[in-house]
Amino acid sequence: MTYHVPVLLKEVLAPLQPHAGGIYVDGTLGGAGHAAEILRASAPTGRLVGLDWDGDAIAAAGESLREFGSRAELVRENFAELEAVLMTLGITAVDGVVLDLGVSSHQFDEPSRGFSFQSDGPLDMRMNRERGRSAQDLLNTAEAVELADIFFNYGEERRARVIARNIVHAREQGERFATTSSLARLCGPRQGRIHPATRVFQALRIAVNDELENLKRGLAAAVRVLRPGGRLVVISFHSLEDRIVKRYFLAQKEAGTVRIMTKKPLVATAEEVAANPRARSAKLRVAEKI
Repeated sequence: MTYHVPVLLKEVLAPLQPHAGGIYVDGTLGGAGHAAEILRASAPTGRLVGLDWDGDAIAAAGESLREFGSRAELVRENFAELEAVLMTLGITAVDGVVLDLGVSSHQFDEPSRGFSFQSDGPLDMRMNRERGRSAQDLLNTAEAVELADIFFNYGEERRARVIARNIVHAREQGERFATTSSLARLCGPRQGRIHPATRVFQALRIAVNDELENLKRGLAAAVRVLRPGGRLVVISFHSLEDRIVKRYFLAQKEAGTVRIMTKKPLVATAEEVAANPRARSAKLRVAEKI
């Protein structure tokens, strides 16, 4: 079983230009699809540091990258800490950084992780199940105002206040949210193409993992560790992420730190979307360190 199908693989490798002797960072290792191709393209002496704060991902990537031996160094950590990780490895500059944001196919498809309402499972949603409060903890303790803010700001859900009030009301009646189905049923019936639970689940996941703040920190760290000519490749999957990446690149361009290589984000071809529907919303942006 494939842990995660990498999206926009050719589009990642083209600007990254992996070469022998280069050092690269995959900040969102997942199933190591991007990482493996970077290592192949940079043979025989290219190195890759792979980060992921999901223990399942590190284990899967370790198996996938076994053939590359010591050329691949895997660290269980969030990419927001990539600068500190590189320091501990004695690496002062790298030739490229890849950030493939969001949730892996494995995380979505594994009911025990609680990322999807398609299958019933515990409401967890933590990328690292050893840290922080789970979605269940958040839902069972947060006030209606906090929940509404999360659903609106991170999920762009127009019914945020209604859903938040429904959750608090259910709690007042003695309900405790423990499973994905217990939350999904309070989001309302499907109206149109997108199920209302989609945005609520996205919002909770972002809040539980502090994804947007980690993205801001990770982008800044990536630019700092790139050597001149090094490139940062970022794949986002929703407008909140893409907006942060776009604005950060523009700010760094104004500061004279980077050159933006993608006037508009690259998207998946029709062929790729047909083979991997989750590539449909992917947007790729590239910046080069000056």
